[in-house]
Amino acid sequence: MKNTLRTVYRACHLCEAICGLEMKIEGNNIVSIRGDEADPFSRGHICPKGVAIKDLYEDENRLRQPLKKIIGSNGHAEWRTISWDEAFDLAAQKLSEVNLQHGDNAVGFYAGNPSVHNIGTLFSVPSLVRVLKTKNAFSATSVDQLPQQLTSYLMFGHQFMITIPDIDHTDYFLILGGNPVASNGSLMTVPDVTKRLQAIKERGGKVVVIDPRRTETAEIANEHHFIRPSGDAALLMAMINVLKSENLFRISHPEKLTGLGTALAAIADITPEAAAPVAGIDAATIRRIAREFAHAPSAICYGRLGTTLQSFGTLNQWLVQLMNIVTGNLDRVGGSLPTNPIIPTTGRGTKPGSYARWHSRVSKLPEAGGELPVAAMAEEILTKGEGQIKALVTTCGNPVLSTPNGRKMDDALASLDFMVSIDIYLNETTRHADLILPPTSHLNHDHYDYVFNAFAVRNVTRFNGAVWPKPADERYDWEIFGELVNRLAAKLGRDSRPATSTSNMIEVMLKAGESSHGISFGALKEAEHGIDLGALKPSIYMRLETHDGKINCAPDAIISDVARLKRHLVSASPPEGELPRNAAPVLEFGVALRSSAPLTMIGRRHVRSNNSWMHNSHRLIKGKPRDQLMMHPIDLAARGLQDGQVVRISSAIGEVNIAVQATDRLMPGVVSLPHGFGHSRSGTRLGLAHEHAGVSYNDLCDAADIDAVSGNAALNGISVKVIGLARST
Repeated sequence: MKNTLRTVYRACHLCEAICGLEMKIEGNNIVSIRGDEADPFSRGHICPKGVAIKDLYEDENRLRQPLKKIIGSNGHAEWRTISWDEAFDLAAQKLSEVNLQHGDNAVGFYAGNPSVHNIGTLFSVPSLVRVLKTKNAFSATSVDQLPQQLTSYLMFGHQFMITIPDIDHTDYFLILGGNPVASNGSLMTVPDVTKRLQAIKERGGKVVVIDPRRTETAEIANEHHFIRPSGDAALLMAMINVLKSENLFRISHPEKLTGLGTALAAIADITPEAAAPVAGIDAATIRRIAREFAHAPSAICYGRLGTTLQSFGTLNQWLVQLMNIVTGNLDRVGGSLPTNPIIPTTGRGTKPGSYARWHSRVSKLPEAGGELPVAAMAEEILTKGEGQIKALVTTCGNPVLSTPNGRKMDDALASLDFMVSIDIYLNETTRHADLILPPTSHLNHDHYDYVFNAFAVRNVTRFNGAVWPKPADERYDWEIFGELVNRLAAKLGRDSRPATSTSNMIEVMLKAGESSHGISFGALKEAEHGIDLGALKPSIYMRLETHDGKINCAPDAIISDVARLKRHLVSASPPEGELPRNAAPVLEFGVALRSSAPLTMIGRRHVRSNNSWMHNSHRLIKGKPRDQLMMHPIDLAARGLQDGQVVRISSAIGEVNIAVQATDRLMPGVVSLPHGFGHSRSGTRLGLAHEHAGVSYNDLCDAADIDAVSGNAALNGISVKVIGLARST
């Protein structure tokens, strides 16, 4: 019997933009994928990742059944397919043995970025951590947005009271260290972002990008200004002080603020003149941008990875919020304000977060939201003593390529007594596992974007049922977690809860928001293109969860860190009368840089990639190589290097060899290497990714380089040296 061609509508699950897709399905085959024109949020937009869902679904390297590692007589690892029952028994037996012998904290846990795209995983992880009773829980949060979550917790009382740029209504969009054209938004779910940014300009508004690289977003902005890596905090402090000195504050709810005077006093001595040599932006430009921001009818100050993945990440996010507060742009239309999602992420029944309830054993890094910073994970495995991690569970993650000091992480994972990974790939991390439990394809289970609806630039909602039933010999992610938790609980004599299907999770959670939005689960299922719930509306001052119901403008942990920044300003400033080495005026005056001078390395993102797990797709990896080190021609000339030459990049902890690409889109003195590559390690099953291996950015990152407040990894602003090897052919 001939298969019938059918049309399925579904949200893309590969990045934050959650674009609506129209998929043509025939039998078990995906015939075509295009943007869903009827999706009210994405409006037919689609990026290359959406089309690549076909590659990921059909990937011959994607695992379907459990794999057990067997060490052969030659000492080499081999993998054998085993039954689900045997796999669950093995995992529960080994993990419980480690727990009973060495204590609760001897079993660690790590969750990677894709887990937030899967509601079955997202809401199953806490059950596993709870039955293990471990404090050694880690996630990709602390190599990404932890400073933003922590700032929201300390200022607003809830870690997910994240303020979202009202991009569709703003008159002035100031972007620091963010590249939404490449990322499709980041903690700002925004499909079709290029058209939305262009619309700001078309209605007479302005987009200003401040970044060490002239990014894809900078190319379509009204203005772009180079900034020295880690200069953001000084810049923001100077701008706030300009607004104060020129009486440009427009505070909308002064009665809802506490500690503002303390905050302003702490930064009062950072003038534009003091900030200019550190930021690499002249004082006159700093003053002009501050005044424009204040005078705009509405404005947004927004900072992302360039501001969080550095040593002053939490200070930066605090200053971003202060900038919006003092200009009256916090919680206003066209400013920065929270969503009101149909399934609440804040308020009654949600977890507001926490900070420093415990610290890591070795480096004493603080807990935040129930997790320790991942910068501490390798040392917690390798350092002997009570509380040492002896076994590890990972899910949806590849910390060998995505966390600092990947070589040390390699060594740490290889030393474990037992490791189990819930993952669809045998990758650079899971190759160290003793057991891999692969969940079924995303297209085989129901989907709801719990997290990204809460970060969207409009209030939206969309539920999608499975495209196909689950194959009988595969398991859903929630089934894997549920069975593992039940068997562990039985062996440890602890309570467990029955596993809940994705649809049941969504239906139960919808009841919490049904009264305010009036949308039942049935109505949501029938709306195959999703539902637009309207523009963002002011609400944060009514929803604050601090103890006094006010915004805490001067959290102790943040104010205490201002002194560290000021010490950095002194050390980073060039002698009086000299230009800063990486300041923009270098180009104007043609100042030659010394060949021996250290360079500062930053990462970069591409629209065809998302961290480390999308390089095994033909549609995403094809085209010109994009794994090169970008470097300014001035820096190349100073070192006698040429475009295309293979170079060695060395940092304090490692070195890698890669081809260099000349570009004037970088600030002189700054180099850029993409994150997520490094697929040359042996023992993986990633054929296409291995052919396009590149090098791992994180092999150059020291785990000791962190944001002091949050413990978030400081992956940007790394001091490196670059020397030439041979010319490429």
